[in-house]
Amino acid sequence: MKANQIKLPVSRENLMFVDVPDTAEPGQGEIKVRIRASSLNFHDFGIVTGVLPCAEGRIPMSDGAGEVVAIGAGVTEYQVGDKVVSTFFPEWLDGAPPTTAFARLPGDGLDGYAREYITAPESWFTPMPKGYSFAEAATLTCAGVTAWRALVVDGQMKAVSIVLVQGTGAVSVFALQIAKAMGAQVIATSS
Repeated sequence: MKANQIKLPVSRENLMFVDVPDTAEPGQGEIKVRIRASSLNFHDFGIVTGVLPCAEGRIPMSDGAGEVVAIGAGVTEYQVGDKVVSTFFPEWLDGAPPTTAFARLPGDGLDGYAREYITAPESWFTPMPKGYSFAEAATLTCAGVTAWRALVVDGQMKAVSIVLVQGTGAVSVFALQIAKAMGAQVIATSS
């Protein structure tokens, strides 16, 4: 199986496209996913450029979208052929964030989605929105959910709101789209 791996010292030049052992067949409660797309976020850029620490041989990328190619015993949420997208903090399903949040984040403390296949618990994925390409769906995990949470959950945005977005990065572009779709006035600043 092919994957991107980080070699030490970390730099873009030491991000290697290599052969790695095939991922395991799924066990109890696990699914095997063929990764079709991954999106690059600022966090991922920090990992592959050495701004954030990582281990030798780490497979980067915290977001991925693909199709289920095998299911393990006890899997109830997915069938072979289902299209799925990863979750950013796969072990934080609700409540307060765990103290191990980044230590157990794919592409950071665990191997991520810059590879052909991954076998993981079914809870690490969610169904891909209908009508989205794999590339579009892969952008939702970090940037899309960050913008939605900032505006809707934490910000409690309303249609009468005025929203300021800074820059043209993925979170800002998602925030602009979400705010406009909800009827808010959007002001954007960028250098």
